[in-house]
Amino acid sequence: MKRTATITRTTKETDIQLRLVLDGGGQAAVRSGVGFLDHMLTLFAVHGFFDLELSATGDTEVDDHHTVEDIGICLGQAIRQAVEQGPAIRRYGAAAVPMDETLVRLTLDLSNRPFLVYKVSIADQKVGTFDTALTEEFLRALAVHGGITLHVELAHGKNAHHIIEAIFKALGRALDAACAVEPRSQGPLSSKGVL
Repeated sequence: MKRTATITRTTKETDIQLRLVLDGGGQAAVRSGVGFLDHMLTLFAVHGFFDLELSATGDTEVDDHHTVEDIGICLGQAIRQAVEQGPAIRRYGAAAVPMDETLVRLTLDLSNRPFLVYKVSIADQKVGTFDTALTEEFLRALAVHGGITLHVELAHGKNAHHIIEAIFKALGRALDAACAVEPRSQGPLSSKGVL
């Protein structure tokens, strides 16, 4: 049985429908109204072998902040919901992803202890029309609502597009590793017996 989750979130600022299949094949159909984020979420799905369907509208005439953050909220909720449906998982995941001159290291724990450490400095404030500061906002919302301890570090790199792309690819790869079923575990992978 495939682990799936469907999340709907409607506020005065955004309207989001998201479906995630953890045990997918890397298929993405993403329409958020924020083109750069669509590209990044597609990379996340492809490199994590997740199937992701996303339809979102938001007050992008103001800016992209509400849409990007709320998608992070929904994706975090979907990850948590899908993981809870299945057997014990490996829980930890890590990936180091190069992108030309850039190297990003990302480590996570599906621990139900949300925390974000974001050691990434991007000189450019924009990639096209996308505000690069929204990358951190997205990851914070994802971590908090997914119950994820998430550490993201830029080892080196200059190009803003390359840095953010490496982050999303690393997120996909690390999450894929963390969500892998651990057949040796009789329950949650914790000495406490609960996450």
